Amino acid sequence: MHRLFVALRPPPEIRDRLTDLMDGVEGARWQDDDQLHITLRFIGAVDRRTAEDAATALSAIRADLPPLRLDGCGTFETKGRPNALWAGVTPREPLATLHKKIDRAMIRIGLEAEHRAYIPHITLARLAGSAGPVDSFLARHAGLTSPDFAVTHMTLYESRLGHHGASYEPIERYALTGP
Repeated sequence: MHRLFVALRPPPEIRDRLTDLMDGVEGARWQDDDQLHITLRFIGAVDRRTAEDAATALSAIRADLPPLRLDGCGTFETKGRPNALWAGVTPREPLATLHKKIDRAMIRIGLEAEHRAYIPHITLARLAGSAGPVDSFLARHAGLTSPDFAVTHMTLYESRLGHHGASYEPIERYALTGP
């Protein structure tokens, strides 16, 4: 089985900016540079044939993405407890439109529709139940922003889970058209 997702990779200067923020929450499992991305669609565990179908379907997607920028920080929660810290990305609407195109393409090859609300973000840390409070981190970085940055392609990744967390291997890159 192949555990797949589609994402955008921010340029090195944006990843450096994010890496510089990663401190101040005890017990947080901070992402490393190789893990920093903007997820467009989680595909999940699929067999080889479905992985090939997904790769083919993605090659037909066209999108014009304007320059992006970082925009604040937030958390995802489970049962009222934060389980991830993230940096927001704007403008949201073009990213949501691209997410919908990818979702429709995955539905056409027989995968289930994405049911979660799409929130463009870059995960900064995973938080276990023993992780420290996040309020001061969120307050410190509420105004997070960045210069505009361009993303020229989306990537199909395979996620491999190991003893030290997930590693992501790029499988295929797909050019995006510019504004």
